[in-house]
Amino acid sequence: MPRTHKRKRFKKVVTRIPVSGQRMQMQDIANLAGVSTSTVSRALSHSSLVNDETRTRIAELARSHNYSINIGARNLRLQHSRTVAVVVPYDVRTRQHISDPFFVSMLGSLADALTEQGYDMLLSRVDAERLDLVAQLEASGRAIGVILIGQWHHHDQLNELANRKVPLVVWGARLPRQTYCTVGSDNITGGLLATQHLIETGRRRIAFFGDPELPEIGQRYEGYQRALKHHGIPLDARLVVAAEFSEGSSRRAVDALLEKKIVFDGVFASSDLLAMRAIGALREKGLIVPRDVGVVGYDDIELSQYFHPSLTTIRQPILKGGEALVNALLALVANKALSSEVLPTELVVRESSAPSPAPP
Repeated sequence: MPRTHKRKRFKKVVTRIPVSGQRMQMQDIANLAGVSTSTVSRALSHSSLVNDETRTRIAELARSHNYSINIGARNLRLQHSRTVAVVVPYDVRTRQHISDPFFVSMLGSLADALTEQGYDMLLSRVDAERLDLVAQLEASGRAIGVILIGQWHHHDQLNELANRKVPLVVWGARLPRQTYCTVGSDNITGGLLATQHLIETGRRRIAFFGDPELPEIGQRYEGYQRALKHHGIPLDARLVVAAEFSEGSSRRAVDALLEKKIVFDGVFASSDLLAMRAIGALREKGLIVPRDVGVVGYDDIELSQYFHPSLTTIRQPILKGGEALVNALLALVANKALSSEVLPTELVVRESSAPSPAPP
């Protein structure tokens, strides 16, 4: 029995080398290298998903047998595909779930925009630390390109993907030395409008909740700083709390300020969920919004108008954003020239930021 088993395994590895006049196929290279055809495809496309040793060995086999990728056939296959991959990165630190209302709104917008253009959507999640994995979705032929929601901390990885000609468009902030295409809202103006509104309603000790190390949040923080400076209010670093998107971060931010007896009468939270959770945490501490603390969020998710008190927020153009992302990716796949796009934001005033009462 053991001998029979070994003969079967041996037969699987042996491949027929095409006779003279027949073109070497990718499957033949795969058999010679002892790998799958998808690995050969990625290796010959210089994908980082294949280690250097395997990539070199496959390249040498292809070269010695005069094999090259049939670009025409590959392009024809991609043209027949009507699927676009939409990727929501998963960050193990924040554990921001795909059910986050902002993600849900953006996915709905993208699904509608793709349907109107006659395309299907393939939803996927990848580790935020390994954004290079999104290249596999296109290299394997599962999708013609990738729309990525969020840059996280990996600007360099995204530049590398763009330099490798991976068809990729990102919802996020436009950054210096950027080689990939982004579509996003005007975060700086949004941060300025939110903070300026709180100042105009009588607040002077305004806390910022969010992680400025993230590109989009960093730009909202820049707008916050500009508004303070414009109104002659000095920046107090103690009021800047690096709250993440994870559950409980707003409560920890509120607790930190109160425990240190840091006076604040306003909160600009870098997302609506952070703002809503902050309002809940303030309520638990006996503080009333907006009487004691005015709060402004960011995104204008559907729930914000039904929350109590209804949430003042910065509206991101989610519907236009989905359309712009799809149009940009299709233009990129068609080898058309395109540039990053910054969409306008606007302040939506509701109950959570009503003017604070004048001191007696």
